[in-house]
Amino acid sequence: MRQRTSRNWIGLPFLLLPALLVSMDISILFVASPAITADLAPSAAQWLWMMDVYGFVMAGLLITMGGLGDRFGRKRLLLTGSILFGAASAAIMLASDPVAFIAARALLGIGAATLAPSTLSIIRGLFTAERARRLAVGAWTVAFTGGAVAGPIVGGVLLERFWWGSVFLINIPVMALLLATVPFLIPESKDPAAAGFDLPGAAISLIAIVSSVYAVKHLVEYGPDGHFAAAAIVGAVGVGLFAHRQRRAAHPLIDLSLFRIRAFTGSVAAVTAVAFAAAGIGLLAFTLLQTVHGLSPLDAALWALPTFAGTFIGAAVASVVRLSPAVGIGGGLTVVAAGFTSLGQVGPDTPLPWVIAGYSLLTLGTGVVGTLANTLVLGAAPPERAGAAAGISETGQELGAALGIAALGTVATAVFDAGFDGASDTVAGAVTEAANQPGEAADALREQAFAAYTDGFGLAALVGAAVVLACAAAAAVTLRRRGTRSL
Repeated sequence: MRQRTSRNWIGLPFLLLPALLVSMDISILFVASPAITADLAPSAAQWLWMMDVYGFVMAGLLITMGGLGDRFGRKRLLLTGSILFGAASAAIMLASDPVAFIAARALLGIGAATLAPSTLSIIRGLFTAERARRLAVGAWTVAFTGGAVAGPIVGGVLLERFWWGSVFLINIPVMALLLATVPFLIPESKDPAAAGFDLPGAAISLIAIVSSVYAVKHLVEYGPDGHFAAAAIVGAVGVGLFAHRQRRAAHPLIDLSLFRIRAFTGSVAAVTAVAFAAAGIGLLAFTLLQTVHGLSPLDAALWALPTFAGTFIGAAVASVVRLSPAVGIGGGLTVVAAGFTSLGQVGPDTPLPWVIAGYSLLTLGTGVVGTLANTLVLGAAPPERAGAAAGISETGQELGAALGIAALGTVATAVFDAGFDGASDTVAGAVTEAANQPGEAADALREQAFAAYTDGFGLAALVGAAVVLACAAAAAVTLRRRGTRSL
C-alpha cells in the first residue's frame, strides 16, 4: 500500500501539467493577441472566433468526454487527448491565415476537453483518503485555476524573445512527456458497470452548451437581437431535451440526481463564480498593465507573479485547514469579492503595487474556493461517475469564464466609449493614435484614454464584486445544512 501511495504522488505532477496547459491556453492570448493580429490580419469577426472557439468547443464537450472516460477508461482518454492537444498546438503554430488558426483552435478545444476531466477524475481514484485527496485536488486547483493567471505571464516571457507561435510550441514537449510517462505511472480506471454510451445525449449536450455560451456572449456584446434570441432558444430547448434524455436513457452521461445534493450543486455554482472572476478581470488587468502603466509583456508578466502565488497560497490553506463547506466556500468567495472591490478603486495614477495587491487578493480567494469546491464535487459523486462529475464542474468553469470575459469586458468597453472622444474604440488603439499627435495633444489624448479605461475597469470590477458576493451568500445558505461535514 505504501509503495502504491508513493507511486500515486509521483504520478500526480503528470496530471497537473495538462490541467495547467488547458487553462493557460485560454488566457495566453491576452498578451499574444497583438502579435497574432499583426501577422494574420484577421477581420473583427474572425478575431472573435480565434479567441472564442477554443472555449466554445471545450465547454461543449467536457461532459461528453468525462462520460467517455468513465466508460472506456480515463487514462486511455488522457493519452488520446495528449495526442490531439499536441497535434493541434503544432497546427496553430503553423497557421498562415485566420481560417487555419480557427480550425486548429477548435481541434485544441477537443483535446482540452479530453484532458481536463480525465486528470481530475483520475485523482479521485488515486487518492481515496479524504486528506490526501484534498491535498491532491488543491494541487490540481493551483494548476487549473492558476493556469488562467499563468497564461499571460508565460506568454509575456516567451514573446519577449520569440514569435507568437512559441506560446503554443511549449505544449508539444509536455504532451510528449505525458505519452512517455503516464502509461507507467498512472493506473487505468473506469466504471466497471458501464455497458453503453449515450451518443444522442452527447450530441444534444454539445448543441445546448455551445448555443447557450454563444447566446450569453452575443447578448453582452451586441444586445438582445435576433442572433441572441435564436441561440438562446436553441440552448434552452437543448437543455430541456438533454435533461429529458438523461432521465430516460439506459446509460445516461450524467446522473441528474447529483444536482439534488446541495454540496454538489453549491460547489459547481462556486467554481463557476470564481471562473467568472479570474477570466473576466484577467484580460482587463493585463491590458491595464501594458497600456496605462506602459509595461512590456515581460514586465507585465513579472509584476503579475504575486497573483499566481495568491492562487497557490489559497489552495494550500484550503488543503490544510479544516473548514465547513459554508464557511470555506462562502468565505473564499467573500475574499474574491474583496479583491474585486479593491480593483474597483483603481485610477490612472493608482500605484502599481496596489493593483497587484487587489488582483492577488482575488486569486487567493479563487484558490480557496476551487480546492474546496472540487473536493466536494468529487466526494459527492460515486467513484464510477467521477469523470462525468468532473466534466460538470469544469463545464461550469468554462461557462463562467466565457461569461466573465464577455460581461466584464462589455462593461469596461461601454464606459471607455462614453468617456473617450478619440477615433479609437480601445485603449491600445488610443495609445497608437496619441503617438501620431504633437506633444501636448498626445498627452491630453492619452490622459483622457487612461481615465476612461480605468473608469471602465473599476466599474467592471465592482460589477464582479456584486456578482461574487451574491454567490457567496447563496453558497453560505446552500451549503449550511445538517450532515454536511467539514472538509
